[in-house]
Amino acid sequence: MSGRGLLLITTSYPQMADGSEAAGAFVADFAEAAARHVPVRVVAPGNMECREAGPGGIEVFRFAAPGKPLSLLSPARPTDYPAILRTLVSLRRQTLRAGSDGAVGHTLALWVLPSGWAARVLSRARGVPYSVWALGSDIWSLGRLPGVRGLLRNVIRNASFRFADGLQLGEDAARIAGRGFGFLPSSRRLDRLRTRPLAEEGPYRLLFLGRWHPNKGIDLLLDALAQLEESDWGRIREVHVAGGGPLEAEVRAGVRALVSAGRPVRLDGFLDKAAASAALEAADFLLLPSRIESIPVVFSDALAMRLPVVAMPVGDLPGLLQGADLGEIAGEVTATAFARALSRAISKAPVHRAGHLAVAAARFDVGEAARAFLDAAGLLPTEPEP
Repeated sequence: MSGRGLLLITTSYPQMADGSEAAGAFVADFAEAAARHVPVRVVAPGNMECREAGPGGIEVFRFAAPGKPLSLLSPARPTDYPAILRTLVSLRRQTLRAGSDGAVGHTLALWVLPSGWAARVLSRARGVPYSVWALGSDIWSLGRLPGVRGLLRNVIRNASFRFADGLQLGEDAARIAGRGFGFLPSSRRLDRLRTRPLAEEGPYRLLFLGRWHPNKGIDLLLDALAQLEESDWGRIREVHVAGGGPLEAEVRAGVRALVSAGRPVRLDGFLDKAAASAALEAADFLLLPSRIESIPVVFSDALAMRLPVVAMPVGDLPGLLQGADLGEIAGEVTATAFARALSRAISKAPVHRAGHLAVAAARFDVGEAARAFLDAAGLLPTEPEP
């Protein structure tokens, strides 16, 4: 690994490849895409501190993390302080190890906190420049905490480049830090492309694929499904709900109630990439009932599979969906409004949106995102002159 190598610092990265790593699947694909151009190292959470070999020659430095997703730890809860402190100490140690030999030319932190904090530690210790890539939770959640907000601002202001995977998110982050953010979409490579033609008529298969967390609105989705009319259910072959998270008990109870009412709802846990790709290919519509969102990775998955989307009016989703004929947007963030949007969506066959979906999919490609970042950071090798 030469001094032009890239170091990625992330709090979400695959270990079991079972789908529970959430955004980590896209980070792994980004790392592999970047590794086609430059040597890549990754600092990521694990059960213990270790160094392991990843695909494409990627070196992974694991820091010790608690036995639950880091996104569930909050500096607003004093009971989480011991786990947060232990994690930060390990993260700092492994980041310094990854950059100790002078092989790293630039660091990209995903997300701003705590990864950007670790990147700044390495920058101060070894002079390695760093960039940050905001993906939502650090800006919209941590940015509200007075003490943490100052650290967030400082990390952003010292970054060489600043990116966000959403347009509104970039504007919100810029207001906090007084620095502009470029748009860099988050997306992943699916294990398969769509071979089944888009449906020309119902009944349709609907898919929710994501965390069972209040931010993702799974509870609103279940309430919306309970409000659908009989005529709507006549156009639905199946609703497939897949994922996992802190609302598991509520999700299972809600699905049981729908099934008891004779509704065709199927429940799955986390899906690995192959199973997620198969679920997306089998679906006719993707459901995004989130209360708070930027542009989720599963949105680009839907575009890759040419799936129309039914979404709440949050983040960049209204701007992406309205006028582009990619699906339907709810009038407000409520179960009733989502039920109405879903009813409108299934009244129009997905095949009629095929052309618009193809055009939109070209904007979201993990290979192009990796190249764009490497080019901005000056890491992309120059092509030899003929």
